[in-house]
Formats: sequence, structure tokens, C-alpha cells
Amino acid sequence: MTVGNIYIITAIAVIGGSLFGFDISSLSAVLGTNQYKCYFNDGPEGPPYNDNPQCSGLTSLRQGGVTASMSAGSWLGALISGFVTDKLGRKKAIMLGSIIWIIGSIIICASQNISMLIVGRIINGLSVGIESAQVPVYVSEMAQPSKRGRLVGAQQWAITWGILIMFYISYACSFIGGDPSIGTNPAAFRLPWALQMIPAIVLFIGMMFLPESPRWLARHGRWDECQEVLTLVHGKGDPNSVFALAELAEIREVVEFEAANNDATYWELFRPNMINRTLIGLFTQIWSQLTGMNVMMYYISYIFAMTGYTGNANLLASSIQYVINVIMTIPALLWIDRWGRRNTMLIGAVLMAIWMYANGAIMAVYGVVVPGGIDGIAAESMRVTGAAGKAVIAATYLFVASFAPTWGPASWIYPPELYPLRVRGMGVSMSTSGNWAFNTALGLFVPTAFQNIMWKTYIVFGVFCTIMFIHVFVLFPETAGKTLEETTAMFEDPNGIKYIGTPAWKTRVQYHRATAQETGVYDPEKLEHFQLVTRTSEAPTTSNQATQH
Repeated sequence: MTVGNIYIITAIAVIGGSLFGFDISSLSAVLGTNQYKCYFNDGPEGPPYNDNPQCSGLTSLRQGGVTASMSAGSWLGALISGFVTDKLGRKKAIMLGSIIWIIGSIIICASQNISMLIVGRIINGLSVGIESAQVPVYVSEMAQPSKRGRLVGAQQWAITWGILIMFYISYACSFIGGDPSIGTNPAAFRLPWALQMIPAIVLFIGMMFLPESPRWLARHGRWDECQEVLTLVHGKGDPNSVFALAELAEIREVVEFEAANNDATYWELFRPNMINRTLIGLFTQIWSQLTGMNVMMYYISYIFAMTGYTGNANLLASSIQYVINVIMTIPALLWIDRWGRRNTMLIGAVLMAIWMYANGAIMAVYGVVVPGGIDGIAAESMRVTGAAGKAVIAATYLFVASFAPTWGPASWIYPPELYPLRVRGMGVSMSTSGNWAFNTALGLFVPTAFQNIMWKTYIVFGVFCTIMFIHVFVLFPETAGKTLEETTAMFEDPNGIKYIGTPAWKTRVQYHRATAQETGVYDPEKLEHFQLVTRTSEAPTTSNQATQH
């Protein structure tokens, strides 16, 4: 039995997003525990270097390499996902990603050394790259225009839930073998690394009951199946649904227009009429990394250690930001289709810049440099205590609360809306590869940045947030409430700027029009046009059948 409820379809598909969240917490929640630091220990403290029960763990560079390995795999996975999804379909690509995740998790769980851990994380990264690129494409192609933002944004909510759930699983497991500050039992990190296979298994099984993307089916000439999916999902089973039939006609018109460009390649993304969309999609994902949010996720234990938190207190204080992340994503799911993408990203950029500048200023004025780092951990290069330490924590929480309803969901919602159907899979895979390329670089950069430039690290991210505001204002048009085909027409507006289309600052949210169309209320001229397209496309079929008889 095929599921037709768009909310159930989304709930199952975005489990793919939760895999990224699980990965973040499965590392960030253990890298501060003694069990992890003693098993993967570069010294100088702890066995085999001396008898100190508290170990130093990996050097900043080596820990950065472990963190970045998953992002490197994700970069490759995102790039290849365009080919995979165009050949196999959105649905099968997501199922393939879940299988790869299970394989990588087995290797990670069984890791005997850093090399094995890195290999497993690279394989897991391949999965996350595929899922993070193609789940938004799948959901955006299934969703109604008035709901597309909240449904694709559910990917970000799934990520936040994955972070939160795995964090507390890892926190509970950290007590295996005793106090996390002095324990050495590796089961404390192996068990959560094994448990992260469960969502991938659920995803694989759940996808068996979901339909394929109607737009992918149309692109491959499977029109009967395309109409069946649109009738099931958008027409609620009614074959005479005006909205489902109008959308079928609109998809048919676009697919037939694109037929001459059937063999889409990555090079098409860099043609003059596409380069603007390619750069917007790419920078949407790049800017989401340069906000510094994933730095907060991966290395939050360093930040709280510098404000005086240690052991269990550090872990629990860190977990509060994960709770904030989950709760503050909800407003975006409820209202981002009304707010729009553009306004959401502009407001988020301003707020995040404020908190980054605030943290940098507080640490610059009140922070005390600790030679060699706190407890020998070089990345924990400063100590800021008292009221100033509380202010750093508050600004950190406010930063997360600003990212969660803005760039968090918007960075996943926006790219699939930018590209025409023939290159959508490749376009989003290119965009997402930018996310993972910068995630990789930041994973390596941040520990050494905390070690070397200290408080200036926050200023760097504040500058990035300032620049992204300007970029969004000038070049990012509004897509909320428009069908994917209408968004394509906006970029190809003959009355707009050459190769750019309608100027970004002149675009508006079309939420109310979209909700009206989904109830069958269309402009008479547009509805007549759709009916003409349908009759024209059906005429050859009728003629062929008569000839055969």
C-alpha cells in the first residue's frame, strides 16, 4: 500500500536528515569524555604516557581531522547524489543512502584506531551527503506550494531531533564504567555509535511504502504513474481534482519544453542563464556553514570548558542548546511559508552577527589566555568566568535561538526551489556539496583557530554573517508560495535583469494565492491554458490508439 498523506511522507523521508544530527551528537557528546580521550590518546597526559587517570585525548589537528572526515565524505556523497538520483530516482537514492549509513556505523562502532574511525566516518558522510541533498529535493517535488517550506524545513527539525536524542543517549552511555571524567570503558562511546544505525533501518523500511517523485516520473516519461501520484498526494485520491490536473499540465508543459535538453550535465549549471541560480544555491549552503552554527554543535564542549564548566556540568550545559535548537525550529515550520525565505534569512543574518560580535568582544575584554590550554587541551585557550562567562553562555544560546528558525530550515528549503526540473537533482547536489566542503574546512579550522586566534574566531564568523545579509538582500529572490515551475519562470523573466531575472528586492511571498489554487481557485485564463496543454498532450495518444484499432 502506497502512502498518500504528505505529512507522513515527509515524516519518513526526513529521517534521512536526522542521520546528520545523530552524527553530530555521537561525536560532540563523547569527545569531552575520558573514555574517548583515553582510547584515542595523543598525550601528554594519561596512559600510555603517564599514570594520570585523566587523558589529554587527540591533538587539536587530529581531532579536527576526525570531525572533518564525515564532512569530507558528505561533500563527495552530495556531488554524486545528482547522478544517483537522476538515474535511480529520488526514492531509491534515499534508500541507498540508508544502506551506506548502516555500513559506516558498523565500522565506526568497531573502530580500533583513528584510521578505522575516520574511514567509518567518511562512509557515513557519503550517506549524509546523499540524504542531505536528495531528501529536500524529494519532499519539495512532492509538496504543495503553500506547504513546501514547512515540509522541506522538517529536514532541519529532524536534524535537531537527531542531535538532541543522540546527545542524551551518549550522555547516558558516558556513565558506563563509572564517572565520565575518569572512566576508561570504550563501551561508553561504542554503544551510541551502534545505536545510530536504528534510524537508517527505519528509513529504509519506511521508504518502501512511499511513492516516487511525480516530477522525476514525468521527466522519465512515466506519465501514468506521475498522474497517479499527483492524484493520490495532491488530489486526495480524486482523479478530477482541479489542482492535481493543473499541476500535471504545468509539469507536462515544462518537461516537454526541456525535452531538447534531455541530457543534463553539471556543465549546464555554469551556463550564463543558470550561473546566477547555481551561485545562489551554492552560497545558501555555504553561508549556512559560515554562520558558525555547526561549530557550536561540534565544539560546544570547548566553549563551555572555557567558561568554567567541566565533566557532567559541561555536558548538561551543552545539551541546553540542543533543546533550544529543537524548540526554536518550530516557528519556522509553522510560518516560514507566510514569512517567506528571503525575509527569514535577512533577519537571521542580523541576529547571528550580533551574538557573534558580542561573544568576541566579551572574550577579548574579560578572557584570560591559558598557555597550553585548560587541562592541556590547546583549543580551550582562554578562561572567562563570572558574569562575563555567563554572558558568553547567554550569547551562545541566543545565537542558536536565532539560527534555528531562520537559516537552519531556510538553507534546506531554498536550493530545491531554484532550479528547473532537468537539472534540479544536480543543482541541489552541487549546492549541498558546498555545505559539506565548508563543513570540512571549518571542522579543521576551528580547533586550531580557538588555539591560535582565540576570541577573534567569533569576529570572523560575525563578519561572515554581515556579508551574507548584503548578499541575500541584493541577489536572493522570494520563492515562497510559487510552484517550482513558476520559480523557474521568475529567473527567466524577459522583463528582468539579463541572466538574473526579476530583481530580488521586487519579489514577494505568494502564500495566499497558493492556498487558493490548492482549493481549485485559479485565474480563468491560466486554467484555460492548462486545459489546452492537457488536451494537446492527450491528442497524439488518442490518435495513436485509433490507428492501432
